[in-house]
Amino acid sequence: MSERDTLNGLISSAKRAVFFGGAGVSTESGIPDFRSADGLYNAAYEYPPETMLSHGFFMSNTEEFYKFYRAKMIYADARPNACHSKLAALERAGAISAVVTQNIDSLHQKAGSENVLELHGSVERNFCMSCGKKYGLNKIIESGGVPRCVCGGIIKPDVVLYGETLDEEVVSRAIKYIAAADVLIVGGTSLGVYPAAGLCGYFNGKHLILINKSETYLDNRADLVIRRNIGEVFSEIG
Repeated sequence: MSERDTLNGLISSAKRAVFFGGAGVSTESGIPDFRSADGLYNAAYEYPPETMLSHGFFMSNTEEFYKFYRAKMIYADARPNACHSKLAALERAGAISAVVTQNIDSLHQKAGSENVLELHGSVERNFCMSCGKKYGLNKIIESGGVPRCVCGGIIKPDVVLYGETLDEEVVSRAIKYIAAADVLIVGGTSLGVYPAAGLCGYFNGKHLILINKSETYLDNRADLVIRRNIGEVFSEIG
């Protein structure tokens, strides 16, 4: 049986499949990943990206944080690719029960997925640290320097920075869906970012599918491992 037929067979048999994805899902939409040869972490900056994307740096160097954040973390013109679109279609068909993502671009929602668990938050959501008022992405894009609320407070992106903990409610829901899944599809992630990657350890279902260009720690447990572009793979799902 071909790789394509095996993939389609496993997905068609699913009743409660869950997709767990990372940066590789969005690279085909023009959003760079972090750790590849051309990724964000291999570029030269005055400070390491891990530092500039940390809670401490945000609090002590807010203006510098926003310079980097606007330049390297916001891709307002990015559009969903074949993977995002097919996952939304599979959810509508009842095959996918949830999408768990490490990405902050909200492209899954733009493609039509409804039950999306964003482990690291989203650039689309922002809030005032003083009064809690919520703002969309345009507020960040259109503001100069440090974006301020009408109350004068500093606006912070609702994304998980280094040194911050994941949202307990989102993690709890992700674990619930992964533990109840009969098929887990892991795509576009090397499973090297913790604690998010550790959530896959809660899977005890029938079939594990891995779609990623590099190896992961779960490869030896998988029923199917595919080393191709994820958009190409998902475009072949019937």
